[in-house]
Amino acid sequence: MSAFDDLYAANAEFAKDFAGSDLTGRAARGLAVVTCMDSRIDPLGLLGLKPGDAKILRNAGARVTDDVLRTLVLAVCLLGVERVLVMPHTDCGMTKATDADVHALAAQRGVDTRSLEFHTIADQQATLRHDLTRIRTSPFLPEGMPVAGAVYDVHSGRLAPADF
Repeated sequence: MSAFDDLYAANAEFAKDFAGSDLTGRAARGLAVVTCMDSRIDPLGLLGLKPGDAKILRNAGARVTDDVLRTLVLAVCLLGVERVLVMPHTDCGMTKATDADVHALAAQRGVDTRSLEFHTIADQQATLRHDLTRIRTSPFLPEGMPVAGAVYDVHSGRLAPADF
């Protein structure tokens, strides 16, 4: 038995009633959402979206890394994105450790991760402000493109828009 058999079986059930073959791959609502990989977050559901409405970019801590910027450029140029929401969340694991902590934990497993930067978060509001500025000032993205930030509360389901 494979460690993935449950997923393949679930997909077979999903495919029986699949209704998404008419989607184009473009963001129908012109939106990209940068959010965390935390499994408590349902970005489509909490924003009232459906498949095909938005590009969802997920990584640890909802950080605007070089790869996120690269993906946003592609999303804007090729996939109809016209606005970006950066959406970190409360109770994020990335706020509970430092890069040094992660390196030490990996070293305990015999893995050297010193060549990686994990972008842990000491101050979530300051980090969100930094990441929004990074998008807004990127020379690779349209000047004046709407960019907003909001923190998702994993305990209440509510968004708290950032005012910067």
